[in-house]
Parts: sequence; structure tokens; C-alpha cells
Amino acid sequence: MRIALGIEYDGSPYCGWQSQAVGLTVQDTLQAALSAIAGEKISVMAAGRTDTGVHGIEQVVHFDTTVERPVQAWVRGVNALLPNSVVVRWAHFVSDDFHARFSAQGRSYRYFLLNRSTRTALHAGKVGWFHAPLDLAAMQQAANSLLGIHDFSAFRAAQCQAKSPIKTLHQLDISREGEMLIFDVGADAFLHHMVRNLVGCLVYVGKGKYPVEWLAEVLESRDRKYAAPTFSPDGLYLRQVKYDAQWGLPQLEKLSGDELL
Repeated sequence: MRIALGIEYDGSPYCGWQSQAVGLTVQDTLQAALSAIAGEKISVMAAGRTDTGVHGIEQVVHFDTTVERPVQAWVRGVNALLPNSVVVRWAHFVSDDFHARFSAQGRSYRYFLLNRSTRTALHAGKVGWFHAPLDLAAMQQAANSLLGIHDFSAFRAAQCQAKSPIKTLHQLDISREGEMLIFDVGADAFLHHMVRNLVGCLVYVGKGKYPVEWLAEVLESRDRKYAAPTFSPDGLYLRQVKYDAQWGLPQLEKLSGDELL
């Protein structure tokens, strides 16, 4: 039996999503709770990995089990065993040809950037921060030059394991709500650190360090050394993973834009 889950998590206490030799991860925490409910060892496959400090609004995973449980056991039962930092939002029985990663058609991230002179206390670990004024219009103009199918090697971490740097970026929108800048980024798939590297470059444009045209030049260079440093993970959220309607997943149909605020 194969089951898909929608997972929300605060990444602050964890060493990222993926299980590793040292350090507690979101995957380890979830698998321990699932295994307790199943009475057997459960391993999950996620739509994508997130780094240390990165959060999830609706991560999607699947797992296989030999035991039969009502669908709510995989929600309420598992949640009763999870810490406050992780919660199962929904569960759904799927066919064996569903795969959380390979069946995904696209992924979207959201980055919250507090743009004021002082850091935050109330949202510490949940938002990025930049102290100087940022030109939103210039940032959006620069962002528009990245849309489409490109080689994003200039925004790729050295340890990235993706087979190809060519991705289709279909959304890179920046909006402001009071002191908060909100970056919505959507693509078929992402490279390691790609979103945080994009945000870092856009901040460079916004503060006037480089002109709008610079970002297209960085993209064309295909060389990581020309891009800005990787931005903080604190404000980054895996927002949603897109699947074909054939799977019937009970995903959040519309995210309101106020997941944090």
C-alpha cells in the first residue's frame, strides 16, 4: 500500500530535510512517528530536499507499508507523536506508480525578507532580513530577465547533485506587505541553493550595488563566482509541489499569502 502525505514543518530545529549520519532531520522525525503507527520501519520519499533552517508549508512525501490503517490514523495518529515543529496536513492512498519526486510537475518556494533597519525578534529564524532600503521596481525588472528555460549554473551550489543545470523558471514575483518583501518563485525543479542565490542577487540590485542588467549577465556567465553570496535560509519556505489531477491529492487548493504574517 502506498500513501502520500502533505507535511508542514518549521525547519529551525533541524539539520535539513534529508536523513544524514549526524544531526536530527525532519525526515528522521517523521519516519519515527510513522513507524510507531505502522508497527514496522517506514521510509519516506520526499518531493524535494530542504536545507538546514528552511521551512515547509506543504512538502509532499510518499511511503509504502504492509499494514492497513484508516487514512486518519496517518494524520491524527502520527501528529500525536510528532513534535510541534512538524505536522501532517493530509494523507491520501495512491497507486504504486505515484512518486512524490518523479510525479511532481513543478515546485514553488516563498521567501520572506524583512526590510527595515533593525532585525526581528518575533520572527527570528522565520524571515530573512536586510537593513537598507530596497528598490522593488528594479528588483522585479531584473527578476523578469530570468524567466523561461535557462542554464542556471550561476545560481547553483558547488555540491549540487542535479543532473542538469537547465531549468524552467515560470514565476519570480516580488511584492511588498508593509516592511516585508515576499518573493514567490516557481519552476519545474530547482538546483541546490538556487532560490537563496537568486534572492541574494536581487538584493544586490535592490540596494543599488549593480544595475538591473547585471542579473542577466550573471545568468549568461553560467559561473557561480559572479553571483551574490547565498542568502540566509531563515525566510525560505517550500510552498507547494504541483501534481497532475489524476492523483487526486487533497492539497491546499489556494495558499492565501499570509502563511507567516
